[in-house]
Amino acid sequence: MSNDWGNGWDEHLKNEFQKPYMINLKQFLKTQKSTKKTIYPHSKNWFNAFDLTPFEKVKVVILGQDPY
Repeated sequence: MSNDWGNGWDEHLKNEFQKPYMINLKQFLKTQKSTKKTIYPHSKNWFNAFDLTPFEKVKVVILGQDPY
């Protein structure tokens, strides 16, 4: 689940992908995909925000989940 964004996020997130909660999340998602569960967004878009937005341009980060 780690990426090489090359736009400032790598330095700030590199250690997060090694933490137990991320390892557990990766395993959970892998299991769900193997049982053909539908997961949104598609895995190629999970970290799309980091691809599209350089860290230096971010002023505020709002974390949440769509209410559906």
